[in-house]
Amino acid sequence: MSSIKDVASLAGVAVGTVSRVINNTGAVKPVTRDKVKAAIEALNYVPNEVARNFKMQRSKMIALLLPSIWHPFFSELAYYIEDELDLEGFKLMLCNSGGKPEKELYYFDMLKQNKVAGVIGITYNDIENSVSTDIPIISIDRHFNKKITCVTSDNFEGGRVALRELVKAGAKKPAFLGTVTSVYSETMLRREGFVHEAKALGVPFVVYEEPDPIRDEEQYYNTFLQRHKDIDGVFAITDMTAATYIEKAKQAGIRVPEDVKVIGYDGIQDHPLFHPILSTIRQPVEEMARAAVRLLLKKVEGETLDLEVYRIPVTYREGETT
Repeated sequence: MSSIKDVASLAGVAVGTVSRVINNTGAVKPVTRDKVKAAIEALNYVPNEVARNFKMQRSKMIALLLPSIWHPFFSELAYYIEDELDLEGFKLMLCNSGGKPEKELYYFDMLKQNKVAGVIGITYNDIENSVSTDIPIISIDRHFNKKITCVTSDNFEGGRVALRELVKAGAKKPAFLGTVTSVYSETMLRREGFVHEAKALGVPFVVYEEPDPIRDEEQYYNTFLQRHKDIDGVFAITDMTAATYIEKAKQAGIRVPEDVKVIGYDGIQDHPLFHPILSTIRQPVEEMARAAVRLLLKKVEGETLDLEVYRIPVTYREGETT
């Protein structure tokens, strides 16, 4: 692979001149610039992006920090974030933390050293005091820091819609099935919306939660099924939680939707080969992803954003579980 020195040697100029041509900085005579460009083409030279960013002090790289790349919601989000960045002439650096706080902080240190232009991320951990705002950051759903702008779906309204749809489907005593994070998360508003609407309609309800992550899923679902046998509707905090509940309920002889109506939250199950197709509150993943990129790039340019939290409307998608 050719180096910048090889280009300089072939063009008969100094390395600094090649650098100025590549980065389009400084004065270079047209004849000299043509020689450098011809040498670059002849050698098929590809500039080192990280090195260029370091020299220019202006990166075209955006880091995406995710707790997992396996979850369908995160993978869909990453797809649209990368697409929007590409349209804007930026590149994506994917960082998979595995939900470990020490790994998240390691990535932040690494990102600062590599001069990334900014970070889009999701965290489940209490790392607020360790996250610097020296580089532009946009969070999604969960807050890194109260001063960091967050893009999310309208979780509160999603909870309200879920309760109304369960009642509409015939549920007389619905339950919220969820988890509580150690740090504040916009996802907690799903429960609040559910509870608010149940009280407004005078509907008896149950809230069943455990700390996130659930240490013993088998016990979590079995305990719920044993304690709340009169429940005829479930609003789960995520589609994955809903899917697991449906499986556990089936094992316990409970039919969905005949005995219990179920609604999830995310909208990750789009393929018709999955059965039953889950009724769910669909997050506008593409809109969230593109909005996060646009807001981050505004921060990169030094603009001040109008809001601390940008909430995007959700939709209800009826499936076979209500």
